[in-house]
Amino acid sequence: MAQFKLFNYITIALGLVFWFCASAVASDLEREQRLIDEVEANLFSGELIMLNAQGADFAAVEMASETDSTRGAVILLHGRGFHADWPENIGPLRVGLSEAGWHTLSLQMPVLEKAAKYFDYLPILEEGVPRINAALAYLSSQEVSPVILLAHSCSAHMAMAWMEEHADEGINAFIGIGIGATDYQQPMQRPFPFASLTVPILDLYGEYDYPAVHRMAPERLQLIKQAGNPASRQIVAPGADHYFTGTSDLLIEEVNAWLDDLSW
Repeated sequence: MAQFKLFNYITIALGLVFWFCASAVASDLEREQRLIDEVEANLFSGELIMLNAQGADFAAVEMASETDSTRGAVILLHGRGFHADWPENIGPLRVGLSEAGWHTLSLQMPVLEKAAKYFDYLPILEEGVPRINAALAYLSSQEVSPVILLAHSCSAHMAMAWMEEHADEGINAFIGIGIGATDYQQPMQRPFPFASLTVPILDLYGEYDYPAVHRMAPERLQLIKQAGNPASRQIVAPGADHYFTGTSDLLIEEVNAWLDDLSW
């Protein structure tokens, strides 16, 4: 037991070392460009655009509402190491939301090498913050509202880093999919900031999601309840895994159903 505790302490200490060395680590821009090229080569719905975050350009996929009226905008953040039109989940979701009347803006988020784990990503979580700010500024310039921030997996960590600085300023709701996903023996190093939010929160995860996501679900729910918005929900999607593999229709259905229940 003592050895197990010592191993956990060492694991946490290593995570903190990665975190505090953030200034020495940057995302993999070459791999990000390859992912953008993949999006551009396979994009069938929407338009690839470039946004600017603190002087650096990054890609996003924009798609206008396919209905007569626009219900608002959804900013989508993809999972770890993927791209803004990933076909398993974020791609079908952005299209499905557009078909339901939402203006969608799916951001390319910072990435590392394919084999990188949660601790590797700790130093670059902050790189997602200016990208979210740039997306909010872009939608504000188009006078599209309300604005929903939706993040899957690793990008939920980036969205939470943004919340640590801005709480819910500029957004009208937050949707987290597979929140709290980490890797084996790599516990979360930053707390959930949900108690500081006033907007509705949807905490959506799969029945067969990662153990860490399930293990921390009660903590997330407690903080969401502490925030006090009556429209907030924690929902387990039946039959779904962390990526909603083969169940993207269910993902779209769950997100749309929750959004339909919100009033602005």
